Amino acid sequence: MNRSIFTFILLLSAFACGQNNDNKNKQPSVNNTADSIFRPLSQVEIKKYSTAIEQYYDKKLVATGFNGSFLVAKNGEILYEDYKGFSNFATKQPVDEHSAFHLASISKTFTAMTILKLWEEGRLNLDDSIQKYFPKLPYHGITIKMLLDHRSGLPNYLYFMDSIWNKKIKATNWDVVNFMIEHQPKADAAPDRVYHYCNTNFLLLALIVENVTNQSFPKYMKDSVFTPLGLKDTYIFSAADTLHYVPTYSVTRPFPMDHLDCTYGDKNVYSTARDLFTWDKVLYENLFTRKSTTEMAFEPYSFEKRTKHNYGLGWHLFFNNGDTIVYHNGKWHGSNTVFTRLVQDTAVIIVLGNKLNRNIYQAKEMQSIFTGRLDTSKLEE
Repeated sequence: MNRSIFTFILLLSAFACGQNNDNKNKQPSVNNTADSIFRPLSQVEIKKYSTAIEQYYDKKLVATGFNGSFLVAKNGEILYEDYKGFSNFATKQPVDEHSAFHLASISKTFTAMTILKLWEEGRLNLDDSIQKYFPKLPYHGITIKMLLDHRSGLPNYLYFMDSIWNKKIKATNWDVVNFMIEHQPKADAAPDRVYHYCNTNFLLLALIVENVTNQSFPKYMKDSVFTPLGLKDTYIFSAADTLHYVPTYSVTRPFPMDHLDCTYGDKNVYSTARDLFTWDKVLYENLFTRKSTTEMAFEPYSFEKRTKHNYGLGWHLFFNNGDTIVYHNGKWHGSNTVFTRLVQDTAVIIVLGNKLNRNIYQAKEMQSIFTGRLDTSKLEE
């Protein structure tokens, strides 16, 4: 038997027996005012879950040099959280609950739900052509919805901007659009023919938000999304913030800023584990968009291949014998991030690392703590 699987089965056995270990750093948080959509957990459940989670965390993350924030919750209650290492290795600033990390592609979940909120308000149409917002863009037949579900066929700017762009200049979203107009990099597919994950889609969606709201994307997101929802430590990083850039790391070597570090929509939301926990509850409680809109975002839209994996509107989806996972992971420089929502168990797994550690992407294994079944299927990184 695979050694890692055997180890994990032992952890599950410990959970089933209800082993009691003291939480070394944080006691489980019992939210007595949890919303009625969640069934309150008993103290016995909380202790069992938190013990199993801590054992997984120690063996799979702490033992492999994890540096970052870790939080697991169920039914609106934090079961276990911990913070390890430094948010800035140069200053030795320790990671704590207010340390905002680059979420990388988890950022797409905020961009997508904001677009859907504007659609609810009648300020845009999901069937709008992108030419309505970018008249000179030489890619036709593409709608806002195709940007959201990655069916536009557009080329990925992370690749074509590496060709002849002056890498001494930090590109903005409009720099990318103007590059596409001038150089017309070849599309990867015809519109709506195939699912093709592409960061360009969400870069354009951020500019559509700016067009519709007449505000910069960072300002609109702060004033109309993050602050009203109580996401106190969440913000958008842009070219205006370069003097305050906090690097991510490979071991202890920082990744310097590069020419694509100032584009947003597809990445560059900085946030904390606590704020993502709040975001998870907002989605369950439909506090930002209507229930029907949230459900629409979590519908699968690509069926070219028979697989457990699919994509909604800004969300990765995984379907396995009745267990549904709505999630997004992220990867950029030294950022490895996980936001895994276990729908049937109303649980969420949040792991934010700022130092390269591929073990972070195995966090889905903790689903077994709630289901009692080991599932070795991998999620999209």
